[in-house]
Amino acid sequence: MFALMSGWFDRARAVTSTAGQSLPANVVLPRLLRRPARYATRVLAGEIEAPRYSATIGTVALLAATGLYGAWLGGHVPAMVQSVTARVGFAIDEVRVVGNHETSEIDILDRLQLDGWTSLIGFDAEAARARIADLPWVSMAAVRKVYPDVIEVRIEERKPFALWQHGREIAIVEESGAVITPFRGGRHQGLPLVIGLGAPERAAPFVNLVKTHPELSARVKGYVRVAERRWDLKLENGVTVKLPESGADVALDDLAVMDTMSGLLSRDILTVDMRLADRLVVQLTPEAVVSREAALKEQAKALKKRGQKI
Repeated sequence: MFALMSGWFDRARAVTSTAGQSLPANVVLPRLLRRPARYATRVLAGEIEAPRYSATIGTVALLAATGLYGAWLGGHVPAMVQSVTARVGFAIDEVRVVGNHETSEIDILDRLQLDGWTSLIGFDAEAARARIADLPWVSMAAVRKVYPDVIEVRIEERKPFALWQHGREIAIVEESGAVITPFRGGRHQGLPLVIGLGAPERAAPFVNLVKTHPELSARVKGYVRVAERRWDLKLENGVTVKLPESGADVALDDLAVMDTMSGLLSRDILTVDMRLADRLVVQLTPEAVVSREAALKEQAKALKKRGQKI
């Protein structure tokens, strides 16, 4: 390599001796290039000797540059940066998670994709944020790098509003009706249960309307959407209240008054049909029907005896 460099300098000197010691007078270089040009001219003219071991240093530099270029082409530079920076004090040592109530920290750590030697410098916070945002309960996520070795994760979670039963499946839904995740039991079993096609999207205003009658709302077991047009109320004692397609608010007011005055919903009945504006239809249970028929027979006998006596 030194022989090659020596040959190159000899050829440069020959060119310089032929062309002269300086650039032509009519050539004006930019200011930034004038000093490097003068230095190069002096080197070519032999006024400056090459430093000792310059060939060896140049060879090492060339090999290093070649290696780095090959690593860059092969996509190994990020891994090299991770490895080097992790070993000089930038390995991620702590993860702080804020805002999670439904989302487990284990799921969040899994989405960060950390190992024991992940470097904070090479860590892709935006990619990690996108992975965390895909978790079922997460509505917003932010991932921040705190040097030298801490990752901070902040999330906002979706708010459960009701349980939606469709077929045999039950899912937790938001107030908008969007499904969050399948229902697996636990603390969400106290949420209102809405049933039927189209129920989640229409549930919020109706459930909130029923809640304006606390005594009635406390007895509701399920809100059933019928033919995507109207609602039925399923009460805890098995009574079904059939509400009209329009004017459900007025019907609920009337139902609350009747229950307060006569205890209608506590009687031995199956359904209260309020779909007709001019009448209320009540269906008795089979036992109540038998009891009513027996009572009517006794009443008829009593009237007959009175007639005979008269």
